[in-house]
Amino acid sequence: MRRAATLALASGLLLTASPLAAPAHAAQPIPSITAKGGFLLDQLDAKPIYGKANNTRRQMASTTKLVTAITVLTIKGVDLNKKVTVKQVYRDYVVKQGASTADLRTGDKLTVRQLLSAMMLPSGCDAAYALADTYGTGTTTAARTASFIGKMNAKAKQLGLVNTKFDSFDGISAKGNNYTTPWDLAKLARHAVSSSVFRDVVKATSYKTTATTSTGGTRTYTWYNTNTLLGSYSGAIGVKTGTGTAAGPCLVFAATRGTKTYVGVVLGSSSVTERTKDAAKLLDFGFGSTTAKTMKVRSLPAGAQRD
Repeated sequence: MRRAATLALASGLLLTASPLAAPAHAAQPIPSITAKGGFLLDQLDAKPIYGKANNTRRQMASTTKLVTAITVLTIKGVDLNKKVTVKQVYRDYVVKQGASTADLRTGDKLTVRQLLSAMMLPSGCDAAYALADTYGTGTTTAARTASFIGKMNAKAKQLGLVNTKFDSFDGISAKGNNYTTPWDLAKLARHAVSSSVFRDVVKATSYKTTATTSTGGTRTYTWYNTNTLLGSYSGAIGVKTGTGTAAGPCLVFAATRGTKTYVGVVLGSSSVTERTKDAAKLLDFGFGSTTAKTMKVRSLPAGAQRD
């Protein structure tokens, strides 16, 4: 056991001796991942299982949206059936930014619950904008979204995260002041996964729903989850992808097998495919399994959003 701990430190990983005492970890070689930073913790007690550059601040791209989601879900008295009307400014924003979109149509009325799926599955920045605009305070869209970002930062502070800051409701950061660490983001994810509504949203590989149009008609939306760990790794239950020029491919993930749930993060993987494999390797380390070696990564349908 001491030899395993020594190897962990020598390879630049931060691991505590107590997690290595569990049979699943003791039998496993320390995984090698392409990500610049990574972390895995036990959902039950937040015990660290694996860490790589886990306290190094990095941009987080659209994994930011998990914080957008949990900020909405923890607002006192939040009504998931509240109808929100899609504004043209949301569509203009994704076009200007070249951002991922749920293709929300101007004038359509969607519930908050629908918007959460629109944000978390296809990584819709238009849906994130709608939620921030709805739950921020102020007399202008800019004021309301700034107010909501303030609530996101308050959430991070409430959880005791000192290496996390948000300047964006969706991860698109003009000045790069939207950052976290693998450890902080894993803690945020652990908090989010404790919400049954959040889990219900992020576990779906696809979501089909209808909304009322501005003329009183009905429009059908179908969104596919950009998280290809779902449907590839047995027991995967979420959570959120992210890709950006500065951040690289990122993934916040969680899986349950039996009575154990692990939550983890990889930031800056070498490719979108490798981030899924990186996550699988870390989960294998927790579960004491070898799924990553034979796992076939789920393909997204043609035309589905990529993130």
